[in-house]
Amino acid sequence: QVALVESGGGLVQPGGSLRLSCVASGFSFGYYTMAWFRQAPGKEREGVSCVKTGGGITYYADSVKGRFTISRDNAKNTVYLQMNNLKPEDTAVYYCAVGLRTSLMSSDYNTWGQGTQVTVSS
Repeated sequence: QVALVESGGGLVQPGGSLRLSCVASGFSFGYYTMAWFRQAPGKEREGVSCVKTGGGITYYADSVKGRFTISRDNAKNTVYLQMNNLKPEDTAVYYCAVGLRTSLMSSDYNTWGQGTQVTVSS
């Protein structure tokens, strides 16, 4: 059974940092692209970043370039999202997802975690 479990969310002040983790199970992790999406209240789900199988190819949304870094550890079946210089507009529920295509389109991903809340506020 495929499962994705996110952790690491929380409340942080503007300018602060958080590191999200997503542990995967039930499939051959190293063969799939992994991605992070987010959804703020009243907004559509947005692709944040994705990383191809070997970790060498990554994509970022323009809104997070230079602030967020995605990485993966295939030995631990885990994908990470390091978020620095957080802004109030980064507030959202963050989801990890698994798919075959390396893109930031939610339609390319078929399995999702339950999400972890990130709130950026002073």
